[in-house]
Amino acid sequence: MTPPDRERLDARTDLRADCSACLALCCVALDLSRSSDFPVDKPAGTPCGHLDATVCGIHDRLRPSGYAGCVAYDCYGAGQRITALHPGRSWRTDPAAAGAMFALLPRLRHVHELLRLLLEAAELGFPSAALDRAIERSERLARALPAEILAADAGAHHDSVVAVLRDVSDEVRAAHAGDRAPSDLAGADLVGADLRRADLFAGNLRGAVAVGADLRGADLRWADLTGADLRGARLHGTDLSQTLFCSQAQLEAATGDALTKVPVRLRRPAHWTAAR
Repeated sequence: MTPPDRERLDARTDLRADCSACLALCCVALDLSRSSDFPVDKPAGTPCGHLDATVCGIHDRLRPSGYAGCVAYDCYGAGQRITALHPGRSWRTDPAAAGAMFALLPRLRHVHELLRLLLEAAELGFPSAALDRAIERSERLARALPAEILAADAGAHHDSVVAVLRDVSDEVRAAHAGDRAPSDLAGADLVGADLRRADLFAGNLRGAVAVGADLRGADLRWADLTGADLRGARLHGTDLSQTLFCSQAQLEAATGDALTKVPVRLRRPAHWTAAR
């Protein structure tokens, strides 16, 4: 359980990016490869050419400028946390701080991402001691000092959290499926697949690669979308209202419209169209 002197981290604030409180770490630390998501190659540690001081010069037009990947990227609050852990220091003027910040970003981001999933799992009404322990360990790591985060066994932490999330997902989906036989598409190659109006209720799409898949009108209520690749997927009229472990980044990478039902905790992406 969460220690009594500490409130549980809030997925809506602590685990959501706040660019105004960050030193634009993602615009510098990450390695970008030219693709449909980015128009140029950028080595890790090199500031993006559009970065002005600590503000993106094309933030209001990233997608039409070819930077759809930037729109979809979410540090889950790691950027502002790292900035707060290095008060008065900047990667621009302090090489030592730069190295420390850049090394910490992917590690803490993953800790925050896993914690966000755990907190979502805790709201599903299927409590367990294993889930409580996983949340406590993850919150302790999220609040740790940089050296502790970097020294932690990231692989072991990932595996232990994923095991808990899988158990919660299986229990929740089975409870809602009833007599149905839900689709098991975990890790499936669904690139460009025609899944229009598909019944994926309580299905398992964990880790599925659904790039460019046509999911218009599909029923994805209570389906597990953990880590599913939805880049370019068509979600027009799709019911995602009760989808498990769907992220804002997944929605931003896909296309949809006003008829797409999204989870209440997420935002409808600005680039989605009106109803067709």
